[in-house]
Amino acid sequence: MKKYFLLSFFISISSFSFSQSAAPVFVQDSLKLISSQFKFTEGASVDKQGNVFFTDQPNDKIWKYDTQGQLSLYMDKSGRANGTYFDKKGNLIVCADENNEIWSIGKNKQVTVLFSDFEGKKVNGPNDIWLDGKGGIYFTDPYYQRDYWTRQKSELNGEKVYYIPKGKKTAYVVAEGLTRPNGIVGTPDGKYLYVADRVADVTYRYDINKDASLSNRLLLFKQGSDGMTLDSNGNIYITGKGVDIYKPTGEKIGHIDVPENWCGNICFGGKNRNILFITASKSLYMIPTNARGVE
Repeated sequence: MKKYFLLSFFISISSFSFSQSAAPVFVQDSLKLISSQFKFTEGASVDKQGNVFFTDQPNDKIWKYDTQGQLSLYMDKSGRANGTYFDKKGNLIVCADENNEIWSIGKNKQVTVLFSDFEGKKVNGPNDIWLDGKGGIYFTDPYYQRDYWTRQKSELNGEKVYYIPKGKKTAYVVAEGLTRPNGIVGTPDGKYLYVADRVADVTYRYDINKDASLSNRLLLFKQGSDGMTLDSNGNIYITGKGVDIYKPTGEKIGHIDVPENWCGNICFGGKNRNILFITASKSLYMIPTNARGVE
């Protein structure tokens, strides 16, 4: 018997500029495995055409799953890419974990290093990333020791969230007081930024100020996340043991079971942005929904 999940949604019109249409309906049994040929999948993001890109970080590769259902290797030697996001020009912006940098990968696969250090020191390891409407970059910087690093400890004091203004190579701290910031995503109207703290197992909402600084931190719900995305109703999709779905008000409204030990990241893809793609351990999954992504 198929399991049907109806996600109800209601929110004050003053809080978000998202449409007030009915919230997503998905069928658990429609979850589909695309491939299990990877070591650990991460960093799902979508381009303007609806093609989905994701990383296999231990194998140092970026893969592409196109709107025709074809899976292909997009880039080898990707700087141990982790989190990814497309800018408005179609460049793939990646957290290049090998040397703790942020790269821009052009359509011709030419690499430009956008960020390499903070005040002369290497950051912990850019993990997840979100670009605002101005082209500025927010990224989380937790410390997860990698076996390919020569260093054995952080050069910095604490694990924080940073912002890089468009066209600049200098980052500044926008959020601290976090144990291990990881998943990050902002609302398309540029009002709010969500940041998940994996170790504290909580997710915060921040107001985004005109100068890109953050204020008014609010504990939204008591669950952390590895990766995050939003739908057009403002619902928040987070990863870990499967995928959990929350209203913008912090109420949990759904769960997608995924038969893997861990789900690293998610994004909506496809021509209509109505298919949720899930990077989960050694695999990539997809599930059709009646929701639409905003990225």
